[in-house]
Amino acid sequence: MGERFKDPSKNFVCSFFNCKASFSKSWKLEAHYCKHTGLRPFACDSCDKSFCTRYQLTRHNLSHSGKKPYQCLVDGCLEGFTSTTGLKNHVERVHQHKEKHYVCDYEGCLKEFRKNKLLKSHKCEHMNQLLFECLYEGCGKKYATSTKLQKHVKVHDGYPCAEEGCTFQGRTWTEYQAHRRAEHREVLQCDSCAKVFHQAWFLKKHKLFVHLGVRRVFKCTKEGCSKTYTTHFNLQNHILSFHEGNRSFICPHDGCGKGFAMEESLKRHAVVHDPQKKKMQNKAKRGLKKKPKSPVSNASKLSAELQNLSLNKSTPQKNQ
Repeated sequence: MGERFKDPSKNFVCSFFNCKASFSKSWKLEAHYCKHTGLRPFACDSCDKSFCTRYQLTRHNLSHSGKKPYQCLVDGCLEGFTSTTGLKNHVERVHQHKEKHYVCDYEGCLKEFRKNKLLKSHKCEHMNQLLFECLYEGCGKKYATSTKLQKHVKVHDGYPCAEEGCTFQGRTWTEYQAHRRAEHREVLQCDSCAKVFHQAWFLKKHKLFVHLGVRRVFKCTKEGCSKTYTTHFNLQNHILSFHEGNRSFICPHDGCGKGFAMEESLKRHAVVHDPQKKKMQNKAKRGLKKKPKSPVSNASKLSAELQNLSLNKSTPQKNQ
């Protein structure tokens, strides 16, 4: 085989066996080594996550501060993100309704993945290229990606609680998360009402929509259509049924056959064919519309009684 072409600008070459990666900067090579070793030197002070580069750690810290510098620019959308990648994926998924699919081209496979890195990991398993080996003594297990290796390493390390002074160590991630929710869950109370939230993002949205009166609007992205909706579900339903003519959820009830774009819409429609449920639904609606009678105060009752007594006294009685 001929010698592989070498880029002269990439002087930092990976020293791991069978790895041909090379980089133009030393920090990129150091970050690359994390993929082989599973080690992540940049640890977060607020949780148990760690990262290969300082940039990744800085971007992650935004999730604890609640800051989301990358705002969606679509009219009526108030979503914000900590990275340009998150913003790009949001626009494609929510506003452009794009779904990426990465298909494995290995012979006889054709499995589909929503992320390219998942496809790459899957291909490594086909070719038996398990480059990431556990360094714990007596283990030696190998994995196709550093993420899978890091997840495995936790079997040896466990999950120690990141809160200062807490000695808890979970045997599994689920056990650790249950501990965090039970013992260290953040409590954020709205300063305008008594409502409590456990994430700063939800508190921010609550203040915007409830106390500041900001109306969340989802605008139809189809050219020439000015329809707007207050929920993403209703917008999606509009696009699928009105613009794309997709009504694949058909009512199975005899003699009906109505089609709906969303499964949830079909479930709501099913009440029409269930007399008992429809009766209960109508009763609930009537209950919401009916205003409760205002109770008559004791003072009003007393005033009415005195007025009647006064009238009776002033009216002359007939002689018997």
